[in-house]
Formats: sequence, C-alpha cells, structure tokens
Amino acid sequence: MQTEFARVQMITQQVRAWDVFDERVLDAMRRTPREFFVPGKFAELAFADAEIPLRAGQHMLPPKIVGRLLQALEAAPGMRALVVGCGTGFVPACLSAMGASVRAIEIDADLAGAARHNLKRAGFGQVEVVKGDTFHLDLGKDYAVIAVCGSLPLYDDRFARALAVGGKLFAVVGATQLQEALLITRTGDATWDSTGLFETAIDALDNAKWPEPFTF
Repeated sequence: MQTEFARVQMITQQVRAWDVFDERVLDAMRRTPREFFVPGKFAELAFADAEIPLRAGQHMLPPKIVGRLLQALEAAPGMRALVVGCGTGFVPACLSAMGASVRAIEIDADLAGAARHNLKRAGFGQVEVVKGDTFHLDLGKDYAVIAVCGSLPLYDDRFARALAVGGKLFAVVGATQLQEALLITRTGDATWDSTGLFETAIDALDNAKWPEPFTF
C-alpha cells in the first residue's frame, strides 16, 4: 500500500504538476513499476524527485522529465521506438506500456544486463536491449519515435536521420547546466522541424561530441 501511495503521489505531485496531462502517458507510468528499475540501495528514492545514481556520471531521469518525454513523443501501438542511453530500462518500459515496439541501446554492460533483467521482471521482456556505443552502431532507420536519454553537448543529426517521415525525436541539447529539451519532427526526406520544450540539465551521453573550447 505504501508503494502504491508513493506511486500516486509521484504522478500527481511531480508528473502532472509538470504539465503532463496525457492520460495515456499517466496510465503507462502508473502501470510501469519504477521501483523495479531503481538500484536496490536507492529503493527508498524510487518515486522521489531526486537524482538516482546508476554509475559514475550517470543518473536516472526524474519522473517529471520522463513524463514530458513520453507526452512529446506520443507513442502508440504498432510504432517502432528507439531509446538511446536506456540505463536500467525505465523509459523503454514506459514506451512499451504505451504499445510501442522498442529497441534500446546502452553502452555500459552492467546497466544493459540490469535493463534486460528489470524489463523481464516488470513484464516487458519483449523490449530488445543492445549493448553498445550508439555513436559506433548502425541505429537502423524509419523509427516513429526516438528518445535520447542523455544530453548532447553538441547537436548530432544522426538521430533525426533515423526517423521515419512524420517521426519524432526527443533530445536534450547543451554543453552547460542550461540545456534545452527539443522535440524534432521529420517532415520530409530532408526536412525537420524543431520545437523547444523546456530547460533542464541531465548527464551527457558517453562519447557525445562537445563544442571546441573557446580560446582568446
């Protein structure tokens, strides 16, 4: 009962409070047991608006950011989804709960293994988890939705190019503590639209490109 109360509080006081009103998103987050995806020693923080460490320099996305991400992407049954930097698997699980067919990439072998275990335990064993460096993998193409769960200090268009026409990409861009979450929509074979969603600060993807340092 305490777990369910904490889950409801997370939805109402964090996710809805951050302008996430899509009932499909809220329902998916209710049905996805976040406590299964949190490292055991941080179990008491599973539903908190707090940074939960996964490994050096990497943390789980807070629930409110996951909610905004899911709301922006509007995943639906039958859609193909890609998650980059999946961590312990919570975002792929939520997208799967919304009906998407999900492929997830994680560079850290321990986290990739944990994601597979957690997804299976939570009832999302159909999600494919690939261990590898997203900057040295064939991402595939024609995805309806792509979620990049680490920031890009320097924007990289490889993810937008992996979208199908009409597909949507969520990415956080910026090299400082003032980053911008973007929704990028592929509008044609060689055209994309970009909309700023909110400002935030999250950990950078491993091996992402950084801007050249400024020198006088």
